[in-house]
Amino acid sequence: MRVLVVGSGGREHALVWKIAQSKKVGKIFCAPGNGGIKELAEIVNIKADDIDALLNFAKENKIDLTVAGPEVPLVKGIVDRFTEEGLRIFGPTKELAMLEGSKVFSKETMKRFGAPTADFKVFTDAAKAKEYLRKKGAPIVVKADGLAAGKGVVVAKTIEEAEDAIESMLVKKIFGSAGEKIILEDCLEGEEASILVFSDGKNIVPLVSSQDHKRIFDNDKGLNTGGMGVYSPAPVVSGEIFDEIIESSFRPIIDGFSKEGKFYKGVLYGGLMITKDGPMLLEFNVRFGDPETQAILPRLKSDLVDALTACIDGTLDKIDIQWDERPCLCVVLASGGYPGSYEKHKEIIGLIDVKKWEDVIVFHAGTAFEDGKIFTSGGRVLGVTGMGRDIKQAKLNAYSAIDRIKFKNMQYRKDIGDRAIKRLADSV
Repeated sequence: MRVLVVGSGGREHALVWKIAQSKKVGKIFCAPGNGGIKELAEIVNIKADDIDALLNFAKENKIDLTVAGPEVPLVKGIVDRFTEEGLRIFGPTKELAMLEGSKVFSKETMKRFGAPTADFKVFTDAAKAKEYLRKKGAPIVVKADGLAAGKGVVVAKTIEEAEDAIESMLVKKIFGSAGEKIILEDCLEGEEASILVFSDGKNIVPLVSSQDHKRIFDNDKGLNTGGMGVYSPAPVVSGEIFDEIIESSFRPIIDGFSKEGKFYKGVLYGGLMITKDGPMLLEFNVRFGDPETQAILPRLKSDLVDALTACIDGTLDKIDIQWDERPCLCVVLASGGYPGSYEKHKEIIGLIDVKKWEDVIVFHAGTAFEDGKIFTSGGRVLGVTGMGRDIKQAKLNAYSAIDRIKFKNMQYRKDIGDRAIKRLADSV
């Protein structure tokens, strides 16, 4: 089997790494890839959103399976295009990818199918939005409708902050067409968690839980990022709560679309807030999470390719997915200045030292390979992942490896895993 993975981040490195373990796969390509993926796949110089070029490449190279990593090609309709040409591709159609492409579509879908989520209202007019804001008060969440590179959500603690966000999105149009509509949403309190499920349009198979850390600094301080670290499983959604989330948040969506003759095929990622009143959906993503994937796939004992193809074929009920019971923890190493401006092309040293360490994997995100060396090329540079008999051991393994890795102005959080360790200690 010849496989094409689309994307260039840590998520795509994890996907390539896991796909490479399949005995069914003879050759892997990755477009556009990164410095670490180069060791496992042939790098293809095509951007992830250049669907025409990707389609031509897949046809010319007789690709048997394409896996789209990022949301942009999915929202642009890569699955529809490939399917029309008779090519097998993992992911939802353009219409259903709007669960991530449009927050308005996503929230209205949750409401229509009865999935639990915060109360909300949609606006295109700034004056009306501010009038509603003054009635509701703060804290409140302001969301741009479309894709905004993870920057389109403002959790406003005051009326003034919310008014600034409304003004920025609807009047100043800082997100362009992505901010033509906004949502004002009740602010939920609790602890966040990420749940991903495989779906073939009718059947659902959950992946193991995880918990991301969005803020740049320890103790959840500073600006939001694409994710600075993650661990799996997430103790906050163990046991009955996990089962409740699958039945209340995912089942209504998959079944609701199915009854309308629309079949969601791929992975569906739910970002949830675990409140005192139960789990509540914050958002849906229509692809594997990043960095969640880097902590989830190392725990997968089964062949990932079997799961991907079962989603496409509608045979998810025929496969048995097995998981490693050991926890996994991933810490993101970022360029200094991220999530703001940062410098690139800093040489990374120490990767060879940790390459053969047991229970440690380093996934590349923003890296480039030049003249036999690895350099930084993005904001989030590496995801250092450790497994262990418990979360403490997984954390120790990851941070011990980090001690060996260096690049100029490297920054990372030191507290990934602490929340899980405390929760488990408190429960004893």
